[in-house]
Amino acid sequence: MTVVIAGAAETDEVGRLPGHSTMQLHLEAARNALADAGMTKDDIDGVATVGAPGPIQVAHALGITPSWLDGTGVGGSSFLFHVRHAAAAIRAGLCRTVLITHGESGRSRVGAPRYAFGPDSLAGQFEVPYGVVGPPTMFTLTALRHMKETGLTHEQLAEVAVAQRRWAHLNPRAMYRDLISVEDVLASPLVAYPFHLLECCLVTDGGGALVVTSEELARRDPVYLLGSGESAESPIISQMEDFTTSKAFRRSGEAAFAEAKITHGDVDHLMIYDAFAHVPVYGLEDLGFVGRGEAGAFIAEGHTSPGGRLPLNTNGGGLSYTHTGMYGMFAIQESVRQLRGEAAAQVPGVELSMVLGNGGMFASAATLVLSNRLP
Repeated sequence: MTVVIAGAAETDEVGRLPGHSTMQLHLEAARNALADAGMTKDDIDGVATVGAPGPIQVAHALGITPSWLDGTGVGGSSFLFHVRHAAAAIRAGLCRTVLITHGESGRSRVGAPRYAFGPDSLAGQFEVPYGVVGPPTMFTLTALRHMKETGLTHEQLAEVAVAQRRWAHLNPRAMYRDLISVEDVLASPLVAYPFHLLECCLVTDGGGALVVTSEELARRDPVYLLGSGESAESPIISQMEDFTTSKAFRRSGEAAFAEAKITHGDVDHLMIYDAFAHVPVYGLEDLGFVGRGEAGAFIAEGHTSPGGRLPLNTNGGGLSYTHTGMYGMFAIQESVRQLRGEAAAQVPGVELSMVLGNGGMFASAATLVLSNRLP
């Protein structure tokens, strides 16, 4: 059975939305995705989401009585996991059409949960007492080790933010659109060495939703799921096998490439979760698009920028477009737009797009291979 994304849409706005509750963001995204798919809630028999509200609450609010639910919560990559799980459920006959929703009041914190590392948690025992608290200080461990071992420079790290701002400059919905230079990035406030403010993701409100079904039930030109993979490494960053590479990135990518039966040369467009500037560097290397230690120069040479040979994070990414806290949904949305020819910064001739999601601090990963045609 051929599984497709038949509907994809974000909330009406992303950015600062203090008038929207978390539930409202879920429902607005769901409404828009259903309309995009040409479907109604009565066509849905599967619901997936992560966090609070969970899939039961979202289904109830929409008036859906599902026969299949998925509340897998593994950080910002969760929505890629949901697509993979939905495809498996549809192929197994457990459901026919799945609605995957995301809504997060990351900036305004309307109805958002409080996050804390309890003393009984792994982070609370083995990281927090040593000052490793929150993403900026957790991710520094990996970034600094990568810089030391591969020669990645501060300037090359800054080039990631510069390249993605070039895409955001073309996207009217992006939160930050003004072009920036390496000098601008390095002059921005230091948040946690080596990360400057412009190398850290945004904090925004927003949401998105997807409708996943079989090709036979799709009511508009579908986006085909050719392959996928998922993996995980360690719940805390200090226990990674190697700070300079993500095992979960590698494993999920290998599985997706194998299932889709593609090579790197087949990929026209790439979305890599970019909570911080070094994550796309890891993604390019761990997926095998460049060799170890080569991603910094690859980005600095313009290969991922507009006009480059491997367009990357073409909505502006979490660094310039939006980042609600769990960004993976927005990466999928941009891949769908590019494959449909509907993106604000449209890349000519996109037929195959790959999406790599990160969950937590390199804790989990999932990879999707999407296309607007079957092989």
